[in-house]
Amino acid sequence: MDAISVIRTKRDRGELSPEQIDWVIDAYTRGEVADEQMSALAMAILLNGMNRTEIARWTAAMIASGERMDFSSLSRPTADKHSTGGVGDKITLPLAPLVAACGAAVPQLSGRGLGHTGGTLDKLESIPGWRALLSNEEMLHVLDTTGAVICAAGDGLAPADKKLYALRDVTGTVEAIPLIASSIMSKKIAEGTGSLVLDVKVGSGAFMKNIEDARELASTMVGLGTDHGVRTVALLTDMATPLGLTAGNALEVRESVEVLAGGGPADVVELTIALAREMLDAAGIKDADPAKALADGSAMDVWRRMIAAQGGDPDATLPVARERHVVTAPSSGVLTRLDAYGVGVAAWRLGAGRARKEDPVQAGAGVELHAKPGDTVTAGQPLLTLHTDTPEKFDYALKSLDGAYDIAAEGTAYEPTPVVLERIA
Repeated sequence: MDAISVIRTKRDRGELSPEQIDWVIDAYTRGEVADEQMSALAMAILLNGMNRTEIARWTAAMIASGERMDFSSLSRPTADKHSTGGVGDKITLPLAPLVAACGAAVPQLSGRGLGHTGGTLDKLESIPGWRALLSNEEMLHVLDTTGAVICAAGDGLAPADKKLYALRDVTGTVEAIPLIASSIMSKKIAEGTGSLVLDVKVGSGAFMKNIEDARELASTMVGLGTDHGVRTVALLTDMATPLGLTAGNALEVRESVEVLAGGGPADVVELTIALAREMLDAAGIKDADPAKALADGSAMDVWRRMIAAQGGDPDATLPVARERHVVTAPSSGVLTRLDAYGVGVAAWRLGAGRARKEDPVQAGAGVELHAKPGDTVTAGQPLLTLHTDTPEKFDYALKSLDGAYDIAAEGTAYEPTPVVLERIA
């Protein structure tokens, strides 16, 4: 085997053989295949695609590059959720303890934000003392004693994917659907969960901008999960508008706690319950009612135990940014559009996100929404509040909001987009 012949096969729209795939993933992980050679192969895959057989083998090779976790010692069935990323997407925070309160074990391996999409670990690290890095033994202990754990994936889990993702991020190949699907599913399958629900975002604030691409990605990942013996289902969900009323780390934690307390924005509650029902069904738990577990406080109890088990103080005061800037409505009427991408970029520029994985984030930075599409607004009323510790960032953030919202004449009819667009199983 040699890298050049593998690159040429895919460059010329050929099908990579199982032996070629196994060799190139292993050789790249060991450093025998150079970054520039894998970059060329990734670009050929982006341009020419892969069939289901190739994607399944690519995924299996990445799984084989590291360890596999085992949760068979747990007394509960396991269920996990993965989101493809969006703006204001804090769903994991209330969802994991909610599903645990209903009887499943939730081993949630999460990531950090990059660019305009927020990261679950960044959000939780705004809680004083909370730790994202756990050993496998610590992870299993938290899962066994609380029912849910949210933490970073260890270095031993699919190391080929970790190396390849960093390369894709700087070579313009992140959007390759076969590589997105295999990246997500290699980690989830290696994680050892018995069932998986995928939240595939669609819209301006998502990687998948249109329903056709989102459907293709979801179908590919459901197929990969099925091929590897993991019961998998996907929901296509709207990401044209930010989820909830906040985008930012501590801001989103605060909103998640409101949901666990029985309140919170309607769209966040709706999606949390919809995903919880899918996870419980996939885990074989038929008689639990997640809406009841939110209302009676049992999900909040699990949240508090889970945070404390990872060193966090669930009663601690969350960080607040030192500076604020209010964006007001320029006219009266009906807010008909609030662009998720524009809000996400503003939050990122305020310090809530990072341009490189090494960059720090501000816990209190972000954007607070005072109206959502369909709401009637009055000229001069607050539309958005920008939060940051570094006020010199305001002008840069405001540029991303130019043209990011539309206000129509009073009385204009508004047809809301459903939160859940499609289900793929």
